[in-house]
Amino acid sequence: MTSPLRVFALWLPDWPLRAALGPPPHPPTALVHANAVVACTASAREHGVRIGQRRREAQGRLAALRVLPHDPAKDDRAFLPVLRLIERHAPGATLLRPGLAVIRARGLARYHGGEAEAGGALLDILTEAGYDEARIGVADGPFTAELAAHGSEPCTVVPEGRSADFLAPLPVQALRDEQLAGLLTRLGVHTLGGFAALDAIEVRDRFGERGARLHALAAGADSRVPAPRPPDPELVRAVEFEPALAGTDQVAFAVRQTADAVLLALDDAAAVCTEVRIDLTDDNRQVFSRSWLHPTCFDAADLVDRVRWQLEALAAESAKTPVDEARAFGGIVAVRIVPIAVDDAAHHQPGLFGSATDERLHHAVSRVQTMLGHDGVVTAAIAGGRWLADRQVLTPWGERAVAPRDPVRPWPGSLPDPVPAEVFLPPRPIGVESAMGESIGIDGRGSLSAPPARIDGAGVQAWAGPWPVAERRWAADGGKKGHRLQIVDDRERAWLVFCTGGRWWAEGRYR
Repeated sequence: MTSPLRVFALWLPDWPLRAALGPPPHPPTALVHANAVVACTASAREHGVRIGQRRREAQGRLAALRVLPHDPAKDDRAFLPVLRLIERHAPGATLLRPGLAVIRARGLARYHGGEAEAGGALLDILTEAGYDEARIGVADGPFTAELAAHGSEPCTVVPEGRSADFLAPLPVQALRDEQLAGLLTRLGVHTLGGFAALDAIEVRDRFGERGARLHALAAGADSRVPAPRPPDPELVRAVEFEPALAGTDQVAFAVRQTADAVLLALDDAAAVCTEVRIDLTDDNRQVFSRSWLHPTCFDAADLVDRVRWQLEALAAESAKTPVDEARAFGGIVAVRIVPIAVDDAAHHQPGLFGSATDERLHHAVSRVQTMLGHDGVVTAAIAGGRWLADRQVLTPWGERAVAPRDPVRPWPGSLPDPVPAEVFLPPRPIGVESAMGESIGIDGRGSLSAPPARIDGAGVQAWAGPWPVAERRWAADGGKKGHRLQIVDDRERAWLVFCTGGRWWAEGRYR
């Protein structure tokens, strides 16, 4: 009989990189937080890049390493579709962290006729959905199952009661406690088996409760029962409908008291909500969740609006997707409002002359985003870089902008302010000609073959340059290099153009 603590650990390697870059394979890339590497690609690890390294050390190992900032919120959001996919075939999945989820084994193994068969079925589902790098471990608890998933096989099953034998040869670094692992290594204890062989009472006396817990894990006593972590019950509110409500306005009207109750609970805690998750349960008992951010803080009307917009998007999606008539969307039976991020209310008191944020603008843009999709409305920010295409960062509305390159760092060859208001992605071909109608060239010393007389079919009023710009000269292909000019035509249009390989391209246009 399968133990009630047997679990499947479903692991997607290098998930932060997949969330940031898309499906593998990836070029050598590292994600950095607080100037340290938190994730790196397999191609980067081949050159000695490791998690925990300082940024400078990692770049010293591989000069061509691409470095990006780590965005944990993006990891969470990108993993939600995977969780929904798992939930459709194996209800009860518990998120441990983005890229890792666990499922109780009993029901799933019984349905598929065994743990290995169930693991294979889950892998087939994930592979069909495009997650062919997924790994599964099956063991007596989440800790052992996760380490089993890190094995070389797509699905590794640790027999019941054999966790200690499986863990014994693994290094003490698998406990993910650098301080304890370093001390044990200095004491001559290098494996989990060696740590487990120490006397439990002496370990508790020397390392305290946390050390005792890690000692038990090393010995295979992983007794945690996976259960979803509930949000703070003091702040969460829910409402159920009988019968189900199908109309958007009906649901919005019925949920108003629930939104007021959330705000009252926040007021009692002297807090405000800056991020909320809304769970809509339909009459088929499917739960549709979405997280919403606010530039300041939510009030009751904001929460009702989010419920309405989320329901409108759900109804529109259901109308587009052909489904079995027996499972057609019929209405909403429950709404749950879960504050995710809260802040001290004192930080959000209006100033002497009112709030700086235009709430009407936020409501309008959020409504448009609901209709167009999450990436349908974006805000622009400027990052570091030499080329305009690298400096432009577009972030979905409501999210915090994360610049992939620090704009404060020196970027030799970059364009000084002001930057063009319009950036061409990709750069568009453009003609820059002399008075004789010939394309202008630039020699190796950066000299023009003739003064610019026409650009894009218009006459030239003024021009400046050229200025050389080069990037990644050490690359095998010579990197990207060229010469820039600023040109004003007789139609009062100001262009930023560059010449590379004998051809002219428009990077941007001033307004």
